[in-house]
Amino acid sequence: MGFSILEIDHVQVAAPKGKEGIAREFYAGILGMLEVEKPEALKGRGGAWFEFGGQQLHVGVEEPFSPAKKAHPAFRVAGYDELKNCLSENGIELKEDDSILGVERFFVFDPFGNRLEFLK
Repeated sequence: MGFSILEIDHVQVAAPKGKEGIAREFYAGILGMLEVEKPEALKGRGGAWFEFGGQQLHVGVEEPFSPAKKAHPAFRVAGYDELKNCLSENGIELKEDDSILGVERFFVFDPFGNRLEFLK
């Protein structure tokens, strides 16, 4: 084989049309991701892009909208307990999961119902 996959450049989650402000409040405001400007050619499609640790998360508009309840991105976190506290203080319900021995993690749903995983 003459190729190899190097890394994930970005993941995308979906949101309903017109909800970019809510995406910004959650992904930038609560999770602390940096919003990055979308390329000019893609701005008309709506959505918002965020960056963290050299990767990106794209929130794309999907119509009809259907959240990802099972499929999800997983984020390894520095300040894991602080993130849990921040999410709780913002009224976001956490679901602890100890099903994998030695792995500390929890799940939340973003404001659109997309599942997100956070690992220590």
